[in-house]
Amino acid sequence: MKRIFVLFVLLGITTHAQIINTESLRMVTDTSGWSGSVSLNIGLVKNVKELVKISNKIHVQYKTPKHLVLFMNDISFDRADGDNFINKGVQHLRYNYRFKPRISWEFFLQNQYNAISKIAYRRLAGTGFRFKLSTHEKYKAYLGSLVMYETEKTTEFPTVHHKDWRNSTYFSFSFYFNDNISLISTTYYQPKLREFSDYRMAHQSTLALKIFKNLSFKTAFNLTYDSFPVNGIPKKQYQLINGLVYSFD
Repeated sequence: MKRIFVLFVLLGITTHAQIINTESLRMVTDTSGWSGSVSLNIGLVKNVKELVKISNKIHVQYKTPKHLVLFMNDISFDRADGDNFINKGVQHLRYNYRFKPRISWEFFLQNQYNAISKIAYRRLAGTGFRFKLSTHEKYKAYLGSLVMYETEKTTEFPTVHHKDWRNSTYFSFSFYFNDNISLISTTYYQPKLREFSDYRMAHQSTLALKIFKNLSFKTAFNLTYDSFPVNGIPKKQYQLINGLVYSFD
C-alpha cells in the first residue's frame, strides 16, 4: 500500500556528533517484513557559528526471525551566518544474523561527511557480535563488540588522511513503560586498536511518546567525546532535538 506522510517542524539545540547510534534505528515489530520511518527537522543551532538547520532522515528495515537488514540516510543542509551553506550526511547499512537465541552476528558499512566538523569523508566497515542480555518484554538490554576499519579525510589544511582499525563496543537498554511511552539509551566506546588513548565515546537517550498509531513525538539527547578531534573542533559535543516522526509497517 502506498504511504502518504506529513512532516512537521521541530526546534533543537545541536552540535555535530560523529558516532551514529544504530540502536535507535532498530524498529520493534511483532511481524516479519518491511518497516521504516521518515522525519523532517528544522532547528536553530549555536556552536562555532549561528546556523539554521534543515535535515531529512529516511530509515527502512526488513526483518525475519533470523535476519535483519536496515538502511538509514540522514542529510542536513545548514545556513551559516546568513549566507554560507554547509552540509553533512550519513548513509548506514547493517545486517544481523541471529544464529543463537541470544547471539547475533553483525556486519555494517557506513559513509559520512560533515563540513562543520571538517570531515570530508569517514568510511567504516565493521563486523562482530551482539548479545541479548535480557528477555523481558518491557525491558531489553544488549551488548555488542565489533572490529571496524576506518578511512578518514579531513578538510583542514594541510589535508590529513587516517586509516585505522578500531574496536566499537556498545551497551544499549530499552524500557517500554506501556504501548505509548518508550526510552532507548545507548553508550559507545571506540578506541584505536594500536593506541587506546585515541578513542571516541558517545551516549544517546531517546524518549518517544506515541500520539497516534504511526505518529510519535521524540526527544533525544546526544553527548560525544573525541580524544583527538580535527584541529579547531571541540573534544566534547552535544545535541538536543525534539520532533515528530511518522513510522510505517
